Amino acid sequence: MRVLMLTPYLPFPLLTGGQTRSYNLIKRLSALGHEITLLCLVKNEDERKYVPELQKFCKEVQVFIRPSKPWTLNNILRTGFSFYPFLVIRNWAHGEKAFIENMLKVEQFDLIHAETFYVMPHIPKTKIPILLVEQTIEYLVYRHYVEKYPLPFMKPFLYIDVSKLKFWELKYWKQANRVIAMSEEDKRIMLKISTALKVDIVPNGVDSGYFDHKISSKLADPVVLYLGNFTWLQNREAVRILVDQVWPIIKAKHQNAQLWIIGKDAEKFFPKLSKDGIRVEEVKDVRGIYQQASVLVAPIYGGGGTRYKNFEAFASGLPVVTTSIGIGGTEAKDGVHVIIRDTPDQIAQAAIDLLEDEQKYQEIARNAKKLVEQRYDWDPIAKNLSIIYEELGQKT
Repeated sequence: MRVLMLTPYLPFPLLTGGQTRSYNLIKRLSALGHEITLLCLVKNEDERKYVPELQKFCKEVQVFIRPSKPWTLNNILRTGFSFYPFLVIRNWAHGEKAFIENMLKVEQFDLIHAETFYVMPHIPKTKIPILLVEQTIEYLVYRHYVEKYPLPFMKPFLYIDVSKLKFWELKYWKQANRVIAMSEEDKRIMLKISTALKVDIVPNGVDSGYFDHKISSKLADPVVLYLGNFTWLQNREAVRILVDQVWPIIKAKHQNAQLWIIGKDAEKFFPKLSKDGIRVEEVKDVRGIYQQASVLVAPIYGGGGTRYKNFEAFASGLPVVTTSIGIGGTEAKDGVHVIIRDTPDQIAQAAIDLLEDEQKYQEIARNAKKLVEQRYDWDPIAKNLSIIYEELGQKT
């Protein structure tokens, strides 16, 4: 298939879940014979240095500049006087829509792959089938954020933006010929909103072999890990709960334990935590972090999508303690592949129990690794997406 793919980021380096997903799928779809023309959004010109890595797998790669910072006065004012939500305004790139209009006049494509609904405004009116991939249901993410927002007088204004998010998400779901969800739960929510949608599931995954490759060993002292992209609201909320409510219980029981907060922009969002003896860092290769840690603890309460940290930890042989929401969208079962608890004190005790029960620890680690190898490796996921490409592209 000749595919025009739009992403709201450059899918390299692999610093975020979205970049990881797109890169791994592009790499494998290319190997399956699909010809991909990739249009990406970047925050600055320096990101162009990563384009050659994508050119290995794509016919063509073009980048367009979006605002480097989200919360600018210009973005806020444009959102206030626009029917579009902040997320669309923040990800608008001048010149991309005109570029696509000209491209469609001279080139033939079998389908357009839009990664996230907020790149859809760049697509001009066309008869080419559109596949829209929703990595999460955005209005639910932001609604959860607004519900927890500490300034009550701001909530009415923020809820207006949530309403706009829901309106445009649904509009673009309907505009697409097919929609991709990450999980059965996301699919159920979409179909509850509109039964007319054609929704497939292409879940997030992991390169099992990459994370299974040994580059480090567990440390002697227990290490509690939280890893994520901290530009994501749910991850910042989870860290606050972990630090304030979960970690003190674990630390009281294991005084030599360490807490690591690792991931994109960790130092930016949590500069004070390092003063409390907590490791706060962004690293280029997370495999060593997973392999040195003792347990991944993720008190996540904001829903939507699936979490790469779970699959990467599973593939690395690192047990996970998380919430029902934090493991949502996967086939992982409590007590078999993961430990699921829904209150901070229960999460803390579950982590302590794992640290003190070597047999259970190893059992959970083995089962989780087997699960990702069989169900969540990128190779079969890419083949499933390839089949959807073929079905949709044949309609042109």
